[in-house]
Amino acid sequence: MNKIFKRIAVGGLALSIVATGTFILENHNSTVSAATKESSKNLIVLIGDGMGPAQVAATRYYQEHETGKMALNLDPYYVGQATTYADRGDDGGVIVSGIVTDSASAGTAFATGNKTYNAAISVSNEEVSKPFASVIEAAELSGKATGLVTTARITHATPAVYATHVRSRDNESAIASQYLASGVDVLLGGGQSFFVTKDENGKRTDKNIIPDFQAKGYKLVQKAADLKALSSENSKVLGLFGGSHVSYVPDRTEDTPSLEAMTTKALEILSTNKNGFAVMIEGGRIDHAGHANDLPTMIQETLDFDAAFKVAIDFAKKDGNTSVVVTADHETGGLSLSRDNIYEVNIDLWDQQKNSSESLVKALEAAQSIAEIKKIVQGNTWITDLTDEEAQIIMDGDGSSYKREGGYNAVVSKRLLVGWSGHGHSAVDVGVWAYGPIASQVKGQIDNTQVALASASVIGVDLKKATAELQSKYLYPKFKISRENEVLYPAEALVKALGGTYSSTNGIAKMGFNKNNIDINTKTNSIEMNGKKLSLTLDLDNGTIYLPLTAFNQLTGKSMKWDSLSERLVLK
Repeated sequence: MNKIFKRIAVGGLALSIVATGTFILENHNSTVSAATKESSKNLIVLIGDGMGPAQVAATRYYQEHETGKMALNLDPYYVGQATTYADRGDDGGVIVSGIVTDSASAGTAFATGNKTYNAAISVSNEEVSKPFASVIEAAELSGKATGLVTTARITHATPAVYATHVRSRDNESAIASQYLASGVDVLLGGGQSFFVTKDENGKRTDKNIIPDFQAKGYKLVQKAADLKALSSENSKVLGLFGGSHVSYVPDRTEDTPSLEAMTTKALEILSTNKNGFAVMIEGGRIDHAGHANDLPTMIQETLDFDAAFKVAIDFAKKDGNTSVVVTADHETGGLSLSRDNIYEVNIDLWDQQKNSSESLVKALEAAQSIAEIKKIVQGNTWITDLTDEEAQIIMDGDGSSYKREGGYNAVVSKRLLVGWSGHGHSAVDVGVWAYGPIASQVKGQIDNTQVALASASVIGVDLKKATAELQSKYLYPKFKISRENEVLYPAEALVKALGGTYSSTNGIAKMGFNKNNIDINTKTNSIEMNGKKLSLTLDLDNGTIYLPLTAFNQLTGKSMKWDSLSERLVLK
């Protein structure tokens, strides 16, 4: 008997259950069949920073409880999951396996298709690193319009990997400056402090670079109303909505745009380019709420991201020539939707917090008594019966850098019946959602590097060519500063990166490049080039020889320069 008994949607597939109990998967997945072409003119990449499976599930449960709507906008487009691991490397002075990634290394993977170490912004995992080009940079070279949109600082790791290159994600002033030369048309997010000087309440030690963007044709916007009023004729836009990150959803004023609003305007502007566009849109503060263990705020940020996804998917369906791919760089917080062996979550309390825990930090840190703590908590939550023990937990802090905010969220989370493994990232796989031709390239179990490869493939841009162009211009060596404030570089690693040779025996090192040779005697602290003595600094550090740039320029005949802001060698 083959009569169909019931038909339901499972991950975008039509699942027919026949009377015999047989399951038949019919390929009616809208994420694949909506566009039968193998390529797309446009690409939209959405990244839910820190958005692991538990974050998605929590948001879905919350939405169902609040509105009765049982599916997120994302849900019908689920196609698989991605691994998130990084390379082994030095993470803040500690050698780590890379199994637990950070946003920089994960971002480098899904932007460029290459693994690297934690903290690296689209550079290789080497003593002398090389830059990797992203799909955004390759799209820029192909004549497409490009954009980066985020609720984090625009100089934060995830947007940065798409258009800049530094050895450390903390070098945000360099990231801001590199955007100026990147050619990216639309930049929307927070992070104004890295565009202005310390005298202007910023972070820069050189100058305010906003006028440099304006001189290149960028329209500066700083409020939601100004963003909304922008005409699509403004082909270049720099939107800076706060000194640091864009405010959390529950803390926003009318001057702060939602991710949905930023996405709407970005697509409106970018879609005017006849060659198409590529854009990355990040829900950056899902991660931050996860780090803080602030579940109610995390859910609001995920809903904000889901609303932005709806804008993207509606555009793609109407346009008919756009691929959309969604994933996360990692999960944050080790969220569990139950705790203490109780088979329940108090979901009816998840909407009872007024503002984020971040908004309470100053008040919590200033509190001098149990009574003051109780007043702060009662003013922001439903909790009118905070015990002295709970208040003391908040007063004592949770032992992490979150201090009393961490204690506050520990108390609230216990009441909500959710748990956290800590304030860091975890190594779980993350979801992948997709629409259009790209969906067939990212389905099933994939590595996060496949997102970049599929992205480039579907819009027909050449990552290898773009990378070769970058690598002909820059190198990113480890370096040290001498007591005389001279920059010194590792001799063996740099000469080999430049295409030369290096050998060392019994305290004598030899560097060769074409017909030139430099001999280094570490016993007599002397340097000779082609038999002539050179008066140069020589530093021996744990067996590694360091030399100034002059040595490498004389050896190679090049005129390399040191870009101290971006901490890179300019080769030409």
